[in-house]
Amino acid sequence: MTKAQQILGPMRVPFLVLPPACVALGTGTAIWSSGEISVLHIVLAFVGAVATHISVNAFNEYFDFKSGLDLRTRATPFSGGSGTLAAHPEAARTALITASSALAVATLIGIYFLTVWGLALLPLGVLGLILIVIYTPWMTRIPFLCMIAPGLGFGPMMTMGTDFVLTGTYTWTAFIASLVPFFLLVNLLLLNQFPDVEADQTVGRRNYPIAIGRKNASVIFAIILVCIYLTPIVGWALDLLPAWALLALGTLPLGVITAIGAYRYADDLEKLAPYMGFNVILNIVTPILMAVGLFIAA
Repeated sequence: MTKAQQILGPMRVPFLVLPPACVALGTGTAIWSSGEISVLHIVLAFVGAVATHISVNAFNEYFDFKSGLDLRTRATPFSGGSGTLAAHPEAARTALITASSALAVATLIGIYFLTVWGLALLPLGVLGLILIVIYTPWMTRIPFLCMIAPGLGFGPMMTMGTDFVLTGTYTWTAFIASLVPFFLLVNLLLLNQFPDVEADQTVGRRNYPIAIGRKNASVIFAIILVCIYLTPIVGWALDLLPAWALLALGTLPLGVITAIGAYRYADDLEKLAPYMGFNVILNIVTPILMAVGLFIAA
């Protein structure tokens, strides 16, 4: 394995499309509410978001390898890790360095924005750093925290954080828009936990598919899906979002198909796999559609 492969594997590069979607949504709310933004700040927000996600992924790979989980999981294109460290244990140190370096980049960008906008950004930044470091070794053992942590990271922290670093203020518009990626990421991680139930149990993890079973967890998935599509409707009804933001509802048919498939095939992991793919599409396309609507309205 080349050095580049040792670095890129734990990054889980195919999943790094999520931060651009969230940054696009945060940029959309900023443009719609303020009208003027800095291109430099957009670039820095994008780099910081991607660095944060790289750090999360690489730390997750490292801790899962150290716990032995990677050797027990049945990898799918959407769960079970990249398999890099399981196949090449010598790459573990590289993964840890990658995670730490990406975290340092995100931190430095955060410090820059603190000098621009002041300490109001600090709570989001500190909470984000805490989530990155403690998610895999601690939060994965508490079902509710395990479920909402990814949503917090990509929703209020990344999406609303992007709006803040572009405008210098917190707004209800940015908050309610950030709930879309919040609920989407909750569902993304929830469904991706289904194939790993047996393996996760061996290392002490406790999430909802373990605690209440996959079938019952698929009901939670459906409830969260309703929340995803209610969010832009409520935002529009409260005059916090323009009507164009309802473009996010364009993925509703695929969402319904995904929820039905998750319930029907909760315990048939081979048949569940396509619906896990649909869920990834929802996470990318829904916030982008909403962002496009905000750009048009602006």
